[in-house]
Amino acid sequence: MTTYTSYQIIASNLTRSLDRVSKQPVVDRETKYYLENITKVKTIDEFVSNPRLFNYAMKAHGLEDMTYAKAFMVKALKEGISDPDSFANKLSDKRYAEFVRSFNFAARGEQTTTYNMAQQFTAENYASQIKINGGDPDSDAVKAETTYYLANIVKVKSIDEFMKDDRLLGYAKTAFAMDPEIDTNDFLRKILEGGVRDEDSLANKQDEPRYAAFATAFNFEAYGEKATTYVAAQQPSTDKYLRQTLEQDAGKQNEGVRLALYFERKAPSLTNFYEVLGDKALAQVVRTALGLPDAFAQADIDKQVKYFESRIKIEDLSDPTKLGKFIQRFTALWEIENPSTSAATSLTVLFSQPAEYGVSTNLLLSIQSMKR
Repeated sequence: MTTYTSYQIIASNLTRSLDRVSKQPVVDRETKYYLENITKVKTIDEFVSNPRLFNYAMKAHGLEDMTYAKAFMVKALKEGISDPDSFANKLSDKRYAEFVRSFNFAARGEQTTTYNMAQQFTAENYASQIKINGGDPDSDAVKAETTYYLANIVKVKSIDEFMKDDRLLGYAKTAFAMDPEIDTNDFLRKILEGGVRDEDSLANKQDEPRYAAFATAFNFEAYGEKATTYVAAQQPSTDKYLRQTLEQDAGKQNEGVRLALYFERKAPSLTNFYEVLGDKALAQVVRTALGLPDAFAQADIDKQVKYFESRIKIEDLSDPTKLGKFIQRFTALWEIENPSTSAATSLTVLFSQPAEYGVSTNLLLSIQSMKR
């Protein structure tokens, strides 16, 4: 099969593809071990000293080749991501910051592997609000409400269920300092329905930060029925592990398919081409799709970015249709350079320098001048 056909078979039914991966004996065994044991981890030292857990987590975040660098990762975990100048945030490779976000010991401490914003974060806010308003955070009434809340919020699977339970919703309103005169149930429903992923969502457009905090804590828009049980160190990490394994398995048969799947996953979150150049795989996909030689990677970084910007609108990569066309273009050109079938080999002779993407002598000379 051609690169594009192989990619399509996997991407067209990703759920089934991931399910097939999850049933592989080794994957199944390691995932079960991870979920059974990650919640027992309370410190960074415990985390990195358990190779099965640590290696699983590293692979999940695309850092499998860095499992040996424990001191490096400990430094990243200890400094966290709250400070823009922290170690992880200053690294050009954003996978490290993503890893620290999933295992945020610097911010969550012993609760890191069990922390859920709809649960612990909201309960913490509730106690703080009671104290601010002159109440006693250790009173029996507060304890009773918190006990009820924590026992029942995990059962809530939708915005509708949340809005129907006055006691749970009332607790959440108090926790996020909602004004009963202004913050009606209908308004809060709209806040939740819009979520926080879109910068133009209702929550994000409000001057008061409490609305975005509320939508983040009860993020049904992003996590659906898992919103009240979502823990970054648990299920999301196993989901990432399955996706990484799927891409690696595909790469053993055809590296172009792995690159296409990886680009499809990462592209929607890209905001500029410096992020592309900070990731070797993403940069390779873009160079291939534009018909650029490997030598182009040696050019001045700023000039590479300007060239990419002249050919591609970064926002187009967030559009599923345009992204699909881009990946199709990449796989077609990858197939020309790395034919997977005899038919593709014949096509290489006919289209080795396609007019739209071919590298002219003038371009090669331009690349040389860009290096200077």
